[in-house]
Amino acid sequence: MDVAETITGTLASSTRADKALAEVTELSRERIKALMAEGKVQIAGEIASSASAKVQAGLSFSIHLPPPSDPQACPQDIPITVVYEDEHLIVVDKPAGMVVHPAAGNPDGTLVNALLHHCKGQLSGIGGVARPGIVHRIDKDTSGLLVVAKSDAAHEGLAKQFADHSLERAYLAICGGHPSPPSGTVDARIGRSDRDRKKMAVLPKDSSRGKHAVTHYKTIQMLDHCALVECRLETGRTHQVRVHLASIGHSLLGDPVYGRDPAPLRPILKALDFRRQALHAARLGFVHPVTGNRLSFSSELPSDMRELIDETGHSNR
Repeated sequence: MDVAETITGTLASSTRADKALAEVTELSRERIKALMAEGKVQIAGEIASSASAKVQAGLSFSIHLPPPSDPQACPQDIPITVVYEDEHLIVVDKPAGMVVHPAAGNPDGTLVNALLHHCKGQLSGIGGVARPGIVHRIDKDTSGLLVVAKSDAAHEGLAKQFADHSLERAYLAICGGHPSPPSGTVDARIGRSDRDRKKMAVLPKDSSRGKHAVTHYKTIQMLDHCALVECRLETGRTHQVRVHLASIGHSLLGDPVYGRDPAPLRPILKALDFRRQALHAARLGFVHPVTGNRLSFSSELPSDMRELIDETGHSNR
């Protein structure tokens, strides 16, 4: 079944209604304007229909998000790498370049389309027709491990583990420069960027916007003008690894959004035709939500990241 959601909170600043709401939610101003036009937004208990109306800090608000209205995803015979599967869930190793679920601009050819074919339609219905079985996502151009629920019981159990941050998740990334210290923790809120609403950004610790996010990083190998690092997540925010590493001056190689590649490496990246952020979801561990067994999975670095390490690690061998 499709699930609606209601976002509630308190406005943090006195400004235009759409801007004030965007500041304290993960929604874009355009999305908020559309919801206002549908009568889905209330401020101080009254329906808010004007995006440009001035509002005051401290006012309560509620936003009703309707269930996903995307067209029904269709099964497609797309090859996928299955790491584990039972009647309740499936773990896959997603290649870079594959979108997780259908959305504007990507109506098909997604992991959901492939799973609907592989699982013969047996995916949890909690995510609605737009995201059947999807409990978490990784970016289109990030490769690696993803767990998908086949039953509603598995979906609810996995969602609880994501919510209480009890899962094990580790990423391998190649970042520009050499982190100093070589290992550490980035504890910084993440929310929508003021400058570009399509991007995420680190926010002040005392901000009422965004969400708490923690990333533990450790340098695995020093390379020429870059490093292979492992990132373990306590939280799972949008673009968390990319934003956190960029915030300490070590953005991921190939990341077109959050960084600029070191000049000495640009010829190598061009020669390898490396066009994505160098990020791989390498490990995933959780308690099976139905059997109670502890499951742990690992995925080797894909060939494009291995080639990049080979080309930038020759002086470190």
